Amino acid sequence: MATYYNPEDLGKFGTIAEAAPVLGEKFFDYYGAVFAEGELSAKEKSLIALAVAHTVQCPYCIDAYTHDCLDKGASEAQMTEAIHVAVAIRGGASLVHGMQMKNIVKQLEL
Repeated sequence: MATYYNPEDLGKFGTIAEAAPVLGEKFFDYYGAVFAEGELSAKEKSLIALAVAHTVQCPYCIDAYTHDCLDKGASEAQMTEAIHVAVAIRGGASLVHGMQMKNIVKQLEL
């Protein structure tokens, strides 16, 4: 079954910068530095990436970071909890924007 997102494209990601190699090198250097062990463990960073991937709804990232989380020893329960954190933040952000609606309603009621 054909889908809009081709799972094979994930494996080709490293070639994305062929037409702009200098920018590609800078991005991939930065990307590598971000995910290196630091104040957060590589596993923690991978769980954050998985949660963000769900928030931005990137199927390639969801695929990549599900595998990465598993490779780094994360459990399905940990991954699910990370996704729920992202959902809570995204849902809360949507709800708080409801204040704009409430402000307009209040203004028009005057």
